[in-house]
Amino acid sequence: MLLYKSWGSHAVVLVVTLLCDLGSAQFPRQCATPEALATGECCPGLYPQQSPDPSDICGVTMGRGLCMPITVDARPHGSQYKMEGLDDREYWPIRFFKKACLCNDRFYGHNCGSCKPGWTGDDCDQPIVVERKNIMALNETERQNFIAALNLAKNTVHPDYVIATRHYNQLINPESNVTNFENISIYDYFVWTHYYSVSKTFLGPNRGSAGGVDFSHEGPAFLTWHRFHLLQLERDIQNLLKDPSFSLPYWNFAIGGNRCDICTDDLMGARSNFVGNLLSPNSVFSQWRVVCEDVEDYESLGTICNSTAGGPIQRNPAGNSARPMVQRLPEMEEVLLCLEVNLFDTAPFSSNSSESFRNTIEGYSEPSGQYNPTVRSLHNLAHLFLNGTGGQTHISPNDPIFVLLHTFTDAVFDEWLRRHSAGFAQYPQENAPIGHNRRHNMVPFWPPVPNSEMFATAPENLGYSYDIQWPSKYRVSENYTMAFIL
Repeated sequence: MLLYKSWGSHAVVLVVTLLCDLGSAQFPRQCATPEALATGECCPGLYPQQSPDPSDICGVTMGRGLCMPITVDARPHGSQYKMEGLDDREYWPIRFFKKACLCNDRFYGHNCGSCKPGWTGDDCDQPIVVERKNIMALNETERQNFIAALNLAKNTVHPDYVIATRHYNQLINPESNVTNFENISIYDYFVWTHYYSVSKTFLGPNRGSAGGVDFSHEGPAFLTWHRFHLLQLERDIQNLLKDPSFSLPYWNFAIGGNRCDICTDDLMGARSNFVGNLLSPNSVFSQWRVVCEDVEDYESLGTICNSTAGGPIQRNPAGNSARPMVQRLPEMEEVLLCLEVNLFDTAPFSSNSSESFRNTIEGYSEPSGQYNPTVRSLHNLAHLFLNGTGGQTHISPNDPIFVLLHTFTDAVFDEWLRRHSAGFAQYPQENAPIGHNRRHNMVPFWPPVPNSEMFATAPENLGYSYDIQWPSKYRVSENYTMAFIL
């Protein structure tokens, strides 16, 4: 199999033999065909929506893009993953497709039919920056509109993407020549991509699955991966509503205490008065059903999450009596101290890293940056505080609080980038966990997106900003000192 790899500014072609056909993914609906899989090309056209020419792949006649070989990074990854060749997500997405649309200028998307973040209009020539607001600052109408938008996304089939329901070697039924892809809703697609990024490597029949791989956590890509994850959902809802000004709000979870201020029926759902770990029937989210929850079956049988609905969202904030340390929310002083950590990440670029801003905001270090294996802070603490669906990594996005929790985490990331004037040199080029190097494509996004594209301040580069006021560096130190003195 040919792998197109990049090394520095040069592209080379390597021949790599994959040991097994394990894994699957999500792709544009036009590419979920036996013909596309056989050719290894996923270059859809704009016909008939934007071009009168059925052969106008990638909008080439309109100057939007070209069908080009996919480049993947050849630099070595860390030693955490030792099963080379056993996982289809390696060198994403070459196992499935070797060519994709490469879009010009401000054009973007699987067929170059949309605009890059920060641009809108038929010709992608109108700059736009949407503002992500504190959900507690939204008026009643804004709150209702946001919740209605999420619910519509939960109940609307994704217009562009389908998910695979079998591993690569079973994607095409040999008897019917039909592919094993299926539709999924816009919001469940958001859930599925997260599940797929954290799922274990299936070793084969009767061999089960093995860990040692996580493409979206416990490494430098934690922040860049989730940034694109949110950006994709925001864009999908903008398209659904036909409103390029729609934005995702954030939840400032750094309020301390043991009360979930957004867990009310007019926001993300209060607790049920009948079953303590379920949501109030007065919240629309009580009607939502979880996807991707049968993890034991996926790992033992080699099956893959599909769109089958499971049980309801569970949530019992501050209710984990077995772990008193997660019965509270982070304090703002802890966030402010985290912003003072100078280095983006440090070796071994994992959950064991010390003096790493990424590992600190992710929640495996003290807020000051010192690694402590007993600590769960900031982002991790906020998830565990929810004590239910939102505290289980593989299914956590099923609880829509996930969106608000991660927009705030992203706001902290964006402020850190600004305060420290961070450039690409801060992001490790190699020896990070697999999928986490600077130029690794983030699994399983399509078209391929390297981590480096998300390592930039949002208003200037990604088309959104946060309505939030952060204290100055002086006030950070002063406030934290006062918190201890008082």
